[in-house]
Amino acid sequence: MEARLANNVKYTPTEKEKIALEAIKGEMTLAQISSKYGVHSTQINAWKKQLLAYLPDAFSEKTKQQTIAHNGEVAELYEQIGRLKVENNFLKKM
Repeated sequence: MEARLANNVKYTPTEKEKIALEAIKGEMTLAQISSKYGVHSTQINAWKKQLLAYLPDAFSEKTKQQTIAHNGEVAELYEQIGRLKVENNFLKKM
């Protein structure tokens, strides 16, 4: 990946992950990673800390339970949206 020199460049989560993993590995210095990707070393450290903070929960049962609960809530909301659309269409016809 070539260095990005423009200001306010948006990086995808995949790119952030890749850069943070390189920083965690320690095979290159922060200055080298910064030069390679065109990202300030402070930003690389922030992404690295964010990734390290997430890792303990990555394989936990709590995360799975939250995902299941979230999916259930989403399904309920879609059902409610469907009912409201039908009701709205009915009331428009009156």
